[in-house]
Amino acid sequence: MGVASNFETFCQNLRMSDETVNNISYRTKRITKQLNKDFWGSTSETDHSFYSGSYGRGTDIHTSDIDLLVRLPYATYEKYNNYSSNGQSALLQAVKESIEKTYPSYKRADGQVVKIDFTDGTSYEIVPCFINKDQESYTYPDTNNGGSWQTTNPKAEIKAFNELNKSSNKNLKRLCRMIRAWKNKHNVQMSGYLIDTLCYRFMQNWSYSDKSYIYYDWMVRDFFEFLIEQSDKTYWYVPGSNRRIEATHNFAYKAKQAKNLALKAIEYESNGNDYSSKREWRELFGTKFPS
Repeated sequence: MGVASNFETFCQNLRMSDETVNNISYRTKRITKQLNKDFWGSTSETDHSFYSGSYGRGTDIHTSDIDLLVRLPYATYEKYNNYSSNGQSALLQAVKESIEKTYPSYKRADGQVVKIDFTDGTSYEIVPCFINKDQESYTYPDTNNGGSWQTTNPKAEIKAFNELNKSSNKNLKRLCRMIRAWKNKHNVQMSGYLIDTLCYRFMQNWSYSDKSYIYYDWMVRDFFEFLIEQSDKTYWYVPGSNRRIEATHNFAYKAKQAKNLALKAIEYESNGNDYSSKREWRELFGTKFPS
């Protein structure tokens, strides 16, 4: 197998199974239907909910959590905004109690979300939200520090990622998934948002952004060089929403290690040593890379 075949298989291995995707769809419909029933007086399984996070952007891998935003009526916002203290916490509890009617176990309200941890390893983070006057951004509750309302614009982020992914021959989202595999293998302290933002910024200017799998060894090498160059910065802006995102840990050392592994793999490739090359890629990315 050559570079293209190895990376194509690797990218396929990172995707969720059809069974997992079907389970997510089933659970999302049940959660949405229950919240619609309690807050909208509707039995729709699809209205008012949409995915955000890596699953919404399409940059998820087999281990990803599911971020689900559920829009509630403005009257619900007014009700909890009028609380004398931390109406945001009361709102999360109300959402949690609604979901309990469908999924009575594995739930907890935590900061800005209601979490459900399923026994098959899938976790949901459900965010109640209210659409703003611009008809694009959303307000959501934050229970921390006495309670406040925050703003998010996930649909603009999804649109930005979809547009660049299309113009880059689907390479953007594949790179995001590969870097998640590296993060998990080496316990790199980077959020999914930061990974996606940095991959986006890299892909905007990479010379071979429209090429195919045959360039993926160079893509990995060049991305980690880009990551090293970015490591002295402390914040970036998320594409689409321009929300500021900060690095919580310095990732320079692990990025340098990753670049060195990529260089070794490429050197073995150039010498026709496929076995040793794949060994280095597996050391970089984990066992989802073909052996």
